[in-house]
Amino acid sequence: MVPPIAFRVQKDLKTEAGANVVRVRLVPGKESALIRHDPPAGGVSRTLEVAIGGAKEDVTRRALVLLARKVISSAKAHSATALLVPLSEFSFRRARLSERELAELLAVQFELANFEFIKYKTPPEEGWKMITDVAVMGRVSKDTERGIWRGQVIAAEVNACRTLANTPGGDMTPALLAQEARNAVKDLPVDVTVLDKAKMEQLGMGGVLGVSRGSVEPPQFIIMKYEGSRRQTERPVVLVGKGVTFDTGGLNLKPSEAIYEMHMDMSGGAAVIHAVALAARLGVRRNVIGLVPAVENMPSGTSYRPGDLLRSLSGKTIEVLNTDAEGRIILADAITYAKRYNPAFVVDVATLTGAAMAALGQRCSAIFTEDQKLERNLKRFGEESGDYVWPLPLWDEYEEEIKGTFGDIANVGKTRYGGAITAAKFLHVFAKELECPWAHIDIAPRMTSIEGEYLAKGATGVPVRLLLKVLENT
Repeated sequence: MVPPIAFRVQKDLKTEAGANVVRVRLVPGKESALIRHDPPAGGVSRTLEVAIGGAKEDVTRRALVLLARKVISSAKAHSATALLVPLSEFSFRRARLSERELAELLAVQFELANFEFIKYKTPPEEGWKMITDVAVMGRVSKDTERGIWRGQVIAAEVNACRTLANTPGGDMTPALLAQEARNAVKDLPVDVTVLDKAKMEQLGMGGVLGVSRGSVEPPQFIIMKYEGSRRQTERPVVLVGKGVTFDTGGLNLKPSEAIYEMHMDMSGGAAVIHAVALAARLGVRRNVIGLVPAVENMPSGTSYRPGDLLRSLSGKTIEVLNTDAEGRIILADAITYAKRYNPAFVVDVATLTGAAMAALGQRCSAIFTEDQKLERNLKRFGEESGDYVWPLPLWDEYEEEIKGTFGDIANVGKTRYGGAITAAKFLHVFAKELECPWAHIDIAPRMTSIEGEYLAKGATGVPVRLLLKVLENT
């Protein structure tokens, strides 16, 4: 695990960081450069000029997110280990950020850009190229210090989510994911309960049990409970995360090019685990329930089959047309289970469909909800957090495409078109029984980082930051 950056505040250029420190300066244009100064100013002999990509007046909040990451990426490329960062350099009118918000944004993005998944690598003799220290320069208020602290707390949970999602499937079974949930909230006011196979059989969770049948690893149903409200009678927000720790596709086996990253098919579950932990760590005044159905979807002589009919926790039967559409089946049981908490609203998070990626590319997640207020909030919070989302329709007409022939509902649509929508509509069939607002976030487009984001390859930790915004502001 990459250690957190040591942030400090100071008024001038004086430093004891030595030869590997650089002063950061943002400049117009598209080319960045490292400039040496002689004699050194305040003990700093090098300035890293980072190009903002255009004119200063054009820098938006979105552009600032990438610019902050670019600073870390450029500094690491020049073997710097410590930065002097004048806060005023990052103040852009179009970004519309308060001093505290700016400090938080920089702390979050610096930490996200500094992260690398090195758990399984042998350290090089010269050590890892990491930023260890950042000195924030200028007139720094208590708001700034608070923003830096909060940003680091948020980034730590996002990076922990990335570590969890990046962990190979052989080292992240359903039981191990349940243990990681316990570890994530150690010493925090969060209760973790795990339902085993016997308890799920007793409850009638036919969806989770059906998908898990092909694996030697038994399923787990993880329940995390955080009571942050001063009014204990307040209805909780329920977060549901898909926890498929490895997805082979089952008997409908995935092709080689599609199976490689399927240890990350539990990214939604990882996000929920760390969103609950983050809420507790920040003392968010909401009651929160996290539900993560955890399974492996494996092919074997005991696997569930195309044509099988699974009786879900709701009582509805699911007609299995494709064993690779397993995530929605286990989420159906989790959404039904959420009803017992009388939730204020429910949000589920899942790497559910490649169709969402086909529709939106890899720069935002897809959201589905019939609640217009919740949709507006998710879009706004996405912009504020950097976990961008965009809505797709959830019209009644789509339900016709998933009607079962021999069961109540089929787990895939009648055609190959609109797969993200029919998957969401499948979940909506169960969510309609909640009697509260519900939203589905398909994070498949954002499961892994892409070129130009200045993030290490692998999991992105989406949408932990968005879920925090939801919990704090709704």
